[in-house]
Amino acid sequence: MSEPVKIIDLFAGPGGLGEGFSAYRPEGKQAFKIAISIEKEDSAHRTLLLRSLFRQFDHDKVPEAYYSFLRGELGKHPEDELYQHPDIKEHLEKAKKEAQKIELGKDKPTEVYKKIRDAIDGDECILIGGPPCQAYSLVGRARNAGKKDYVDTEDHRNYLYKEYLKIISKFQPKVFVMENVKGILSAKVGNEKIFDSIREDLQNPYNATKVKADKGRKKHEYKIYSLVTKTDDTPDPHDFIIRTEDYGIPQARHRVILLGVRQDIADKLDDFERLQTVDDKPTVRHVISDLPNLRSRLSKSKDSTDAWRDSIVRMNEEMLGQLKNDDHVPNKVYNELIDQLEKILKSPSKTGKDKGLKRSKSGYNEKLSSELQKWYKDDELGYSIVNHETRGHIVSDLHRYIYYSTFAKKMKVSPKSNNLPRVLWPNHDNFDTGKFADRFRVQRADHPGTTVTSHISKDGHYFIHYEPKQCRSLTVREAARIQTFPDNYYFVGNRTQQYVQVGNAVPPFLAFKIAKIVNKIISTSC
Repeated sequence: MSEPVKIIDLFAGPGGLGEGFSAYRPEGKQAFKIAISIEKEDSAHRTLLLRSLFRQFDHDKVPEAYYSFLRGELGKHPEDELYQHPDIKEHLEKAKKEAQKIELGKDKPTEVYKKIRDAIDGDECILIGGPPCQAYSLVGRARNAGKKDYVDTEDHRNYLYKEYLKIISKFQPKVFVMENVKGILSAKVGNEKIFDSIREDLQNPYNATKVKADKGRKKHEYKIYSLVTKTDDTPDPHDFIIRTEDYGIPQARHRVILLGVRQDIADKLDDFERLQTVDDKPTVRHVISDLPNLRSRLSKSKDSTDAWRDSIVRMNEEMLGQLKNDDHVPNKVYNELIDQLEKILKSPSKTGKDKGLKRSKSGYNEKLSSELQKWYKDDELGYSIVNHETRGHIVSDLHRYIYYSTFAKKMKVSPKSNNLPRVLWPNHDNFDTGKFADRFRVQRADHPGTTVTSHISKDGHYFIHYEPKQCRSLTVREAARIQTFPDNYYFVGNRTQQYVQVGNAVPPFLAFKIAKIVNKIISTSC
């Protein structure tokens, strides 16, 4: 049996790309092994460390202490208690060597190179990861445009991709997979499109960085491929966009992913099978309907189940009267709303803070593919569920949430701001200008979810649960399901940090499919 190919995972976040690659096991044999994953943010690094620890064990030999941690059975400091457990301690040092807290572009390159060098130990490797996207995303660029003294050529984030280039130039991986937001295709720095520069630099990383290949490694150029379509030598930049919902991911996440193949391998490569589209797209309902029904908590007021129910049900008569007489409110939506308000009286009482939270014992949704069921499931975890706790919402938002989710249920579309009755308008200036059209958005039950972004950590308005009686935004676990993280993947940190991690990640199941392609490319080149 050949040894797994070692992986360098840069800008790893909580480890979505690495999870997919490390999980790929053709004929039960591990094809890839993460040698080192690098992330600067503390909570994401803690998540990486915990997952790295999990991977130190064979799948059927993970200590019970790990599952006790997941089920919330440890004390007030569960991470510390887990890491001190005798069944864990001897493997923790290996995990710490794999999951490194490093800030690329700031920490000394010589020290970074040494840690990578020690991790791959002279072996061939592949490189995965995506440089931070804030400077390239449409939202990030809009924020920057609003800054009086902002100069794009002086923003170091626009050049963090060069840290990725340096690692390519230094360690000459056989293959690299680089991910970023779709906005990178139109982003400009110094009035020039940054994507054109990045693609050119990736083809010849030494010319871009002047970083010499490590001792014993030969300098190479790279050929850049699309993972979804065959291209010529001058591809359209849009050929690199992957629309994840077309490939079995329950989310309409559109990202740019570049596949770089070292020239000596590309020379032997006639062509390869790319990502295959699927006919039956998994939906939000398919992937989260088995999770426990929860209510939100109340923020800025005393919380209890009765108070929560009363806050929603007691939309006062004046408000209901205005809704009934508002031309924006279809009759069938109003009638359904009245029914849903009555159902709230029998709505869930749990918020997810309870220990021993269980998903449906009937199992995953019967329409969820067996492939995805197997992907999410861990028999040792049983029906326990983690990271499934609701946030608090103010009363006025609860009224909007139940109206929006009811509207989506009856009209089969998430309403825009111009569908929102005036009595439910938030206190925003110019709410009727159209700039706030998607200020609130329901995750429609029978469609793939919309893109899970780090903004979910802010207020949840873009991520309203489709079921009116739950009247809330998505939990971290629901967002993680839409992102295809396995159920035993635990996100460390406070809830806000957990949301950010999930929103910034690459869907692991997509990475798993990319790993299959990369494995075939490497295998056929030998």
